[in-house]
Amino acid sequence: MPMTSSPAATVASADHATAHTLLNCLLREVSGPEHQTAVADGWLRLRLPRCGVLLRVGLRRTSLIGAHRFTGPVSEERDGTWAEVSWHALAERIHRELQLRTGVHNDEFLGQVASSHAGMTAALAALGHRATSPDRSTSPDRATSPVDAQDLYLASEQSLLFGHRFHPTPKARTGSADSWSRFAPEAGARFPLHHLAVRQEYVREESARPGALAALDRQGAVPEGYRLLPAHPWQYAMLREHRPLRAAIARGEVLDLGPGGAEFAPTASVRTLYDGRDFLKFSLNVRITNCLRKNADYELSGAVALTRLLEPVATDLAVRFPGCELLREPAYRTLDLGDRQDGGGNGGTGRQLTEGFGVIVREGLAARLRPGLTALLAAAVADEYPTSGAQISRLLPDSGPDRLSAWWRAYLDLLVPPVLAAYFDHGVVLEPHLQNVVIGVDPADGTPRQVLFRDLEGTKLVPEHHTAALAALPGAVARPLTYERERGWDRVVYCLLVNHIAEMVAALADRSPGLEPALWSAVRRVLCERSAAHDHPPALRALVAGVPLPAKANLLTRWGRRADRRAGYVRIASPLASALLSEAAHVMHPGSSR
Repeated sequence: MPMTSSPAATVASADHATAHTLLNCLLREVSGPEHQTAVADGWLRLRLPRCGVLLRVGLRRTSLIGAHRFTGPVSEERDGTWAEVSWHALAERIHRELQLRTGVHNDEFLGQVASSHAGMTAALAALGHRATSPDRSTSPDRATSPVDAQDLYLASEQSLLFGHRFHPTPKARTGSADSWSRFAPEAGARFPLHHLAVRQEYVREESARPGALAALDRQGAVPEGYRLLPAHPWQYAMLREHRPLRAAIARGEVLDLGPGGAEFAPTASVRTLYDGRDFLKFSLNVRITNCLRKNADYELSGAVALTRLLEPVATDLAVRFPGCELLREPAYRTLDLGDRQDGGGNGGTGRQLTEGFGVIVREGLAARLRPGLTALLAAAVADEYPTSGAQISRLLPDSGPDRLSAWWRAYLDLLVPPVLAAYFDHGVVLEPHLQNVVIGVDPADGTPRQVLFRDLEGTKLVPEHHTAALAALPGAVARPLTYERERGWDRVVYCLLVNHIAEMVAALADRSPGLEPALWSAVRRVLCERSAAHDHPPALRALVAGVPLPAKANLLTRWGRRADRRAGYVRIASPLASALLSEAAHVMHPGSSR
């Protein structure tokens, strides 16, 4: 695969990345909707009206969707001159603006921004260490030949140094620095699992098909009458002194077998681990960005229920749209001690252990990836900076506009049709954001040949399409599996266009300035084709016509301390309207340049 190395000096500093991410959020959610921004003379100027603060930052490139590329520090106007503002001072100004805007005080916000900055700093340090290490096997900056396809895939999963660039705290996390250096994907971590043997009567498990639990059983041997329960070693360290667990170990109901088996690597989600064969999604009582990353009780059963319900949908999409696959989650296992007391008055704590030790089995890549293709995380391909061989500047080195456009058309034809068909034909809300899509590329030239959708946690059902199936499930499992139709459509459009396509457009446009209008025109053409295929449903017809797009309000959600499921949306101008105008102008003036 034509993947070349690139010096780490091309990557932004943690200071600038933190400041630029905060500005992205302000532009999208606060100052932009209030018409307090201007782009002119190579600068973005942005005003915080309640604080009376005027900011500016240099522009490397403007964007039709407002996802501009910034460069250098942020400055503040003071008495007619511009003075540099640190990332921390910028966060303080945003804190003040949001407090005045909402009347709400958030005493976590500044600490979370600082935590995110620390996470970026640590990730950059780890990148530098791997780049100078004699053993380059885990480096995301690994050179071309010889390169194992699995190394390339894992490097793409572990290359996201800065995270979501429209989230105010994309690398915020709880936990000690030592734990992160041992278990974080950005550190290139590899480690064995911690094994427990649980007496069969204290195991809870479900599977959607025979043999699905083999991914857990093959990790190690246990005595007769017990089942193997692998645990994330970080999670086990946090739960090992839990009194009911200690009591169960003392009674012999649980055996602590210690670390064992093959090494696993953390993927971009941190808690989902991969050994080259199976994905195991563990609970992790660590707060990352907004959420504590545990498998709630209903999510364990929900993953298996969705795998069953989606089997005919996934099969239909794969047949109609060759190159589309869904990674199933066919099983889970956990510890179930009920509400037994340990003699210390800790009754009712069984659920904490059930959720804390719940592990979901997800199919490995080999189950769905076509032989001969190389898997790459879409978020790594679309990354603003070349932190792995998957990033578009390395995937398609020395490519001109024609090659980039051809790659883009092939990618859109794989990505867009199955997402829309899932919604309009099956009432299924896929969640194709950048971290939920794996691309299968031709190793010879980087051409996309397949897309794999993963992580059923974000996949939802439109209730009226699945009335009987939902009625057959316990209410506590069924309710979290649904989105009402309008909210589901917002989620599809946000994940597909704003989170995914817009960021991939940005990465391609970085390679060929001036190409962005043509890239969005290609998006519009695919949407027009799909609208016709679905008999022009009003929501899709409006999307093609250029209605404002829903963008997830990550800053305001974080400020209001709302769960992700309750996140709101802001409406942003659609670049599809610009594409429509551009196409109309070309028709009226066919000799003009596009």
